[in-house]
Amino acid sequence: MALHLHRAERTDLLADGLGALLATPQPDPFAEELVVVPARGVERWLSQRLSHLLGRGDGGDGICAGVSFRSPASLIGEIAGTSQDDPWSADSMTWPLLEVIDASLDEPWCRTLATHLGHFVTGEEKELRQGRRYAVARRLAGLFASYARQRPQLLTAWLDGDVEGVEADLGWQPQLWRALVDRIGLDPPPVRHAKILAQLRESGADLPARLSLFGHTRLPGTEIELIAALAQHHDVHLWLPHPSAELWTALTRFRGPIPRRQDTSHRLAGHPLLATLGRDLRELQRSLPATVATDEFLGGPARPDTLLGWLQADIAANAARPQGRSYQSGDRSVQVHSCHGPARQVDVLREVLLGLLADDRTLEPRDILVMCPDIETYASLIVADFGLGDVVPGAHPAHQLRVRLADRALIQTNPLLGVAAKLLTLAGSRVTATEVLDFAHLEPVRSRFGFTDDDLETITRWVQQANIRWGFDQQHREPYGIPFIQNTWRFGLDRVLAGVAMSDDSKDWLDVTLPLDDVGSNSVELAGRLAEYVGRLQRVVDALSGVQPLAQWLAALQEAVALLTVTSGDDAWQTSQLQREFGDVQEAAGPRADTAMRLSDLTALLGRHLAGRPTRANFRTGTLTVCTMVPMRSVPHRVVCLVGLDDTVFPRIGVVDGDDALARDPMTGERDIRSEDRQLLLDAICAAGEKLVVTYTGANEYSGQPRPPAVPLAELLDALDRTTSAPVRQHIVVRHPLQPFDVRNVTPGALGVPGEPFTFDAGVLGSAATTGVRRREQPDLLARPLDPPVPDDVTLSDLTKFFANPVKGFFTALDLTLPWEVEGVEDAMPVEIDGLQEWTVGQRLLTDMLGGMDPGRAGQAEWRRGALPPGRLGWRKAGEIRDQAAELARAALAYRTGAPRAYDIDIDLGAGRRLTGTVSGIYGTRLVEVTYSKLDGPHLLRAWIPMVALAAAHPGQWTGVCIGRQRRRTAVAERVIGPPLQDPLGVLRDLVAIYDAGRREPIPLPIKTSHAWAAARRGRQDPRSEAWSKWRYERDDPAIERVWGRDPDLEKLLSDPRPGEEADGETTRLGAYAARLWAPLLDAEDGA
Repeated sequence: MALHLHRAERTDLLADGLGALLATPQPDPFAEELVVVPARGVERWLSQRLSHLLGRGDGGDGICAGVSFRSPASLIGEIAGTSQDDPWSADSMTWPLLEVIDASLDEPWCRTLATHLGHFVTGEEKELRQGRRYAVARRLAGLFASYARQRPQLLTAWLDGDVEGVEADLGWQPQLWRALVDRIGLDPPPVRHAKILAQLRESGADLPARLSLFGHTRLPGTEIELIAALAQHHDVHLWLPHPSAELWTALTRFRGPIPRRQDTSHRLAGHPLLATLGRDLRELQRSLPATVATDEFLGGPARPDTLLGWLQADIAANAARPQGRSYQSGDRSVQVHSCHGPARQVDVLREVLLGLLADDRTLEPRDILVMCPDIETYASLIVADFGLGDVVPGAHPAHQLRVRLADRALIQTNPLLGVAAKLLTLAGSRVTATEVLDFAHLEPVRSRFGFTDDDLETITRWVQQANIRWGFDQQHREPYGIPFIQNTWRFGLDRVLAGVAMSDDSKDWLDVTLPLDDVGSNSVELAGRLAEYVGRLQRVVDALSGVQPLAQWLAALQEAVALLTVTSGDDAWQTSQLQREFGDVQEAAGPRADTAMRLSDLTALLGRHLAGRPTRANFRTGTLTVCTMVPMRSVPHRVVCLVGLDDTVFPRIGVVDGDDALARDPMTGERDIRSEDRQLLLDAICAAGEKLVVTYTGANEYSGQPRPPAVPLAELLDALDRTTSAPVRQHIVVRHPLQPFDVRNVTPGALGVPGEPFTFDAGVLGSAATTGVRRREQPDLLARPLDPPVPDDVTLSDLTKFFANPVKGFFTALDLTLPWEVEGVEDAMPVEIDGLQEWTVGQRLLTDMLGGMDPGRAGQAEWRRGALPPGRLGWRKAGEIRDQAAELARAALAYRTGAPRAYDIDIDLGAGRRLTGTVSGIYGTRLVEVTYSKLDGPHLLRAWIPMVALAAAHPGQWTGVCIGRQRRRTAVAERVIGPPLQDPLGVLRDLVAIYDAGRREPIPLPIKTSHAWAAARRGRQDPRSEAWSKWRYERDDPAIERVWGRDPDLEKLLSDPRPGEEADGETTRLGAYAARLWAPLLDAEDGA
């Protein structure tokens, strides 16, 4: 029996060789063939490949039967007798290690670890640090397991008391290791490994006489020793993918592990990619036994004369050989696409794949492999861009491609496990409004409580109006040192529930609860469901706190999920999987499931257990496969796509663990994740049969700032430049525009596809045609005014609303809704209020006081709304606003004497039209208008229009009193308007004429700007200057932006007056309309 080495530059050649070997039967016809593979994806591909080679009949179809595929870990477990439960695996080792740590914290040698875990502190700091216990134990268990696999002699020396070479800051590790060995009470991994080697060398193992290890590019030293020992009594075949037989030959003299800093093997790598990306393979070669029975190189056919073929041939030859090669414009065998962020990368990927499928009708989705370093970032984007043909008929052609995602985390594929993960996050948080609302949007949760989209929108509005910010109640806030009930969920829910039975208008409250005014009779049942949801969530969060045994934690979490979710019959598997996963966690802990843990410990435990893992069923299913870089490494496909090779993402940023003794002076053959990722890229390059497609973020999607590719990708581009006689980078790197509807997407040859547009999206053509038009000034909204409507009566309320914003009045007449800014949910408690919030509070207080409420009681009601800062901050600010509102109320009440009267309005406007309505709140002959705002033109207008109607319908000496704050002081400002000096009916008819004009087209009558113009004209000032001082702020109004564009200049309002718009002394439309609206009002004020 012996060790046989088989090498090839491609794994399909290795698979054919393995098939030829397995076709030769073993002496025992019932003996299984054993094949050890590095990943599930390789297993699936290899079994399919062998099925075309083994048992093949005349039709070419065969079968892969009698072949057992194992992972290295399962093979070692079978040999060691620990296949079911290895007490020295990192996960199993964590629990006794946690016990050892807890028992050793007072030992002098454990002081460093004890300090890190807060053993010598008290209070919140202690609780915070002790929450690291499981995470620290799991990390240290992982380090010990790594030592055992990669440098077992280190642990053996520690057991013997030899700590030479251990640096002082790591002096606690040998002691901890010895204590752990004593606690477990079984042979530690180095001892067990030595015994296994001795047994194998003496009598072999209960394994088939022939076994193979296929496709590995890195093997720890212990596994290589195991392979060599197995070869004493078994035929062991090592099928090794290696990109260069030349480099292999050059490195044959390098044997045995050495410190990595002394390794000079890269100097013999004649091709730059073998030097920069191939360290794992170079180190594996020097780790293999020096003598093997067979060292076979399996050659393959010549590579095509393409850029990719030349690159692979140069790698195989261990040399860059550009002589006589020139890049052909139609060669798209290597494509590198620079994009604006992940979303655009997926957009570009689907266009590239459709182009490849269109160019080659023999190419099928199964021939394409897409690999992402960060699958979770791209998964949702890929789902959105592919495979929705049945859902979105007539959409992008890529939706007809079926896609299978592999390696996804369980919390992403099972909604109930996602709920469990969210609960752990929620239980350790402040329980903000956003978090609770987001949790309610999860499908299993909204199904449990029957929340519809409209329900969730209503609940969000209640949360905003009730000023809910964070925390369930005062008790929940105690650990944060904020003992206020304001802005908690209890505070807000009480307001909602009180609003079911009481109205805010009553201004009555129960203790600290002021009823919410927005809870209608049709929302009573929804309010109850919301209260039940928050109550259950609080019960769950309370249960997920404190210190509990693992079994109790898992039971509480499972009960929490059941309490908050429901699934349909088709989704029953989600519950079964959750129970199974939690059961696996508890079973792995075994008798130590009663170990005391905190929430952070449980979060760390489940976070690792529910992370992404490959499954055999997700690979090679006939669909387009998308996975991480590992499971399909080196598996050949006609097209290999690498998505997301962004700087800072690839290779993985490996922060060296300061407690890792191996990282202090690493040896060759020991794992380095950045070298591993580089090797994955080299494997992918060699696995590409016809096309290699790479995408990366070459520009920031928000700022457009250029970003460099990942360093290994830049090295690939450098190597490609050296593959031909002239650099090719400018031919193969395509820099894509930010938007998929950019005109370059439909311009033939503009984005790397000779003579053809890049996109296959028919909808992009029209969008691109629009973007290709030369930008010009925004045209007028209307070429001419709309036809006049049929004359109809006018209500006084419509007339008043129109003059609040005449430009917006045009859109209101057409029943058009303008864009508005959606207010988000606030999570932070208010500690100060801005000008708009102050006005809102002040106006409410003023309204309450004018309604007869005592200022103190009005302030109490406002405090109960939760809009003010808590505690003294809130009382002080509330006092300031209350006092200002009280002054305004006193000033208004001085005029509001006697009982108010209301007057009906019914005025003949001529041409069969009438103005109707009611003017209410008349005290004697006075109409009193009061506002918390600083007194300005718009407030005068609110009193002026009703008073003109009143004077026209009921002639008399009417006056309007407008009260507000002074512009630059907090004192009260008063302005008195008399009745129109001209004929009131004529003034009213002109207002209606402006109203009619404004409903046919947007008229240049912004209220604040026009008032400034008219006031400046009356005061003999420059009207343009005064109008601009208001226009620069007023032009941000959505209606004005819709008509005249963003940041329009004042000149847009200053065209010549049209017939019928004229006013004496005015030469502009703005001036004419300002004079018609404001001159009668200002005259009446002067004459009052």
